[in-house]
Amino acid sequence: MTGWPTRRGAAAGLVAAAVAARARAQAPPRRVVSLNPCLDAILVRVADRGQIAALSRYSRDPDSSSIVTVAATLPFTYGSAEEVVALAPDLVLLDIFTPPASLAALRRLGVRTAVFGGVDSLAESLAQVARVAAAVGRPDRGKALIARIRAAVAAAAPPPGAPALTALVFQANGFVSAEGTLVDEMIRSAGFTNVAGRYGLKRSGPVSLERLVADPPQVLLAGEPRPGAPAWADRILEHPALRVVAPRMHRAVFPQRLLYCGGPVLVEMAATLARARRDVLEARA
Repeated sequence: MTGWPTRRGAAAGLVAAAVAARARAQAPPRRVVSLNPCLDAILVRVADRGQIAALSRYSRDPDSSSIVTVAATLPFTYGSAEEVVALAPDLVLLDIFTPPASLAALRRLGVRTAVFGGVDSLAESLAQVARVAAAVGRPDRGKALIARIRAAVAAAAPPPGAPALTALVFQANGFVSAEGTLVDEMIRSAGFTNVAGRYGLKRSGPVSLERLVADPPQVLLAGEPRPGAPAWADRILEHPALRVVAPRMHRAVFPQRLLYCGGPVLVEMAATLARARRDVLEARA
């Protein structure tokens, strides 16, 4: 029996260490870094503020971010592994486009990571919300946000028998959202028919002003030129040719920042689409 107490003590120590490791894995992370603006937008709505160690720098860009005001009050990084490690995170949220070397460096240093892909549908977007919320230990907040998004989409749906309206999302550089995207699904759920395919687009990309003017949709969901001196990319949004077809095409404001992400931004997108549809029908009455 010599050595039995020692072996028993060692075994007990291993069990205790395993239990402690499991508890740490299951406990909500205390310091979360997000390297993707779409994940940022979800994170600030489901995590405690004290859990957020840093967001991506892109969330401070007013042209593309829906959380500029909140992001301005939180730390940010440029996404380098050195910056992230210096923040001592216990969870990093990143996307599939993160450089493999950066991801490998984080994992080598024992930093837990959660890698997310893009979303092309409402279902995928809601699943992403649930996954982020679960990762930060706040699944109930994820469920509440999902319920809010579903309610906004339902509220934006047209009544039965309402007329369908053709529409096109039109942004700087003539960028158009194609069929089969999340934006396309949101447009259709609000009672519009996305006519991007009519211009030969099989994926999101630019449409020439000439083609748009020759065959305008009933509703142009257009971006707005940025403040200050107009950039070359914005000039198409204010081109005089668009005024020529104004009698046949209603123009509605559709901010560019609504295009880039799913998740909570869908609440604002749904309301924007519902308002555009309402304005068109009131103008026709």
